[in-house]
Amino acid sequence: MNNYAIIFDMDGVIAHTNPHHSEAFKQFFEKYEIPYTEQEFEDHMYGKHNDYIMRYFFKRDLNDTEVQRLADEKEALFREHYRESLEPVSALPEFLAALKAEGFHLGVATSAPRANLDFIIDGLSLRPLMDAMLSSEDVQAHKPDPEIYLKSASRLGVEPKNCVIFEDSFSGVTAAINAGAKVVGVLTSHTKEQLPPCQHYIRDYHDIDLDRIKQLLNLEHA
Repeated sequence: MNNYAIIFDMDGVIAHTNPHHSEAFKQFFEKYEIPYTEQEFEDHMYGKHNDYIMRYFFKRDLNDTEVQRLADEKEALFREHYRESLEPVSALPEFLAALKAEGFHLGVATSAPRANLDFIIDGLSLRPLMDAMLSSEDVQAHKPDPEIYLKSASRLGVEPKNCVIFEDSFSGVTAAINAGAKVVGVLTSHTKEQLPPCQHYIRDYHDIDLDRIKQLLNLEHA
């Protein structure tokens, strides 16, 4: 399977972090007296980069230094809030081990900052399984732009068409589609109807196995 790769988003895909991000954002916005609605969270927080989130919710001009300071503050709050609850989406470790044993290249490609990537991947002891890990600092354009997935496929030495990407957000699924990959929608944050069309959908990793991955990649007889 050296010519094929499985790439994972992180928030909502590797770990069910979005409720904890929401709580951290609520505390953060209350501190700064920023109004918000639950619908705005769904439309303008999940799957979005912090640069967009801060500029949208603060609704005023922010320079890059200010955006970075605010983002760092919020992400530190998230890590503190989530530290005692850190766990993978159900059955993920077993699924990753099976993929690795079968010879697939594995990668993580997230819009989250590197500090969060390291925090979650190392907290779940997944680093030895991963062949490439990209965070927001590794790209210029963020999801739904496909840059992060195109770059991940390149680092894994695989054509995007030979990748299966696991995503849970509208912008993330769109990025994966724009990259030309097969896409599995992970329904931890949204319903099937709220996502662009995917080749397969799962609630957790009990809902997929090696046979289904091979079908998605037209490798049924491999």
